[in-house]
Amino acid sequence: MTHDGTFTEIGILGADGRMGAAVIRAIAEHPTARLSAAVTAPKSSELGQDAGIVSGGSPLGVLLTDDLKSALNVCDVLIDFSAPKAAIDAALILSGTGHAGRCHAMVSGTTGFTTPEDVAFEAAANDLALLRSGNFSPGVTALSALVELATEKLSRGWDIEILEMHHRHKVDAPSGTALLLGEAAAKGRGLDLAESQVLSREGMTGARKDDDIGFATLRGGGVVGRHDVRLASNLEMITLSHDAFDRSVFAKGALSSALWLVGQPKGLYSMRDVLGF
Repeated sequence: MTHDGTFTEIGILGADGRMGAAVIRAIAEHPTARLSAAVTAPKSSELGQDAGIVSGGSPLGVLLTDDLKSALNVCDVLIDFSAPKAAIDAALILSGTGHAGRCHAMVSGTTGFTTPEDVAFEAAANDLALLRSGNFSPGVTALSALVELATEKLSRGWDIEILEMHHRHKVDAPSGTALLLGEAAAKGRGLDLAESQVLSREGMTGARKDDDIGFATLRGGGVVGRHDVRLASNLEMITLSHDAFDRSVFAKGALSSALWLVGQPKGLYSMRDVLGF
């Protein structure tokens, strides 16, 4: 609860997805957070059902709805694990001049944006507190800081390759976490990731360029998330790795980020801000 004894009211966009359900379970276990709205797509078969039951827990008295605008009137912060279009629509409502609802903060873990979508989404941070991350794990946040440091110190003669593996149901590649780590590597080198990334290799690709940041993607089984950043020279190789054992680590990180974001000024934030990196 907040200092005045009230709960922080949380809205979920993408409430019937894997991550949405995990966040709902995390909220149900948290002493100062409360689920106030659960939003899903209009075509969802879960519409009208209790969000607690849909998430695999006990009833919470909050029914799944497709009415986003009404949801934003009853929550302090929106946690988004949906799809790029749904995330952008929510950000545009929250940042619009006509929005007079209660919610003025948004935490987003949605991935798979195109470059124009990415630009449009982040532009909304001019008018709301927007925190986005490809991964809400504290361990991955620490890993990204280590990657940035390592690539800054090990520059000449060290090649960067990023390998990621996720469960067979993941629909976007590379993962948002892999791209987050790629951004950290590019920042350490003073590079633009969009110009340096090599997302696939096949056939006669030619020799590797010095500034390439390579990505490799694996999909299979129920792997929650595995990421390796490899720095290789002619004489040695360093591998910086992270394994996620349970999806709850991301849900708890997203919830902690949401509780931190409420009351922050307008602007664009990341997990590094939450953890003080």
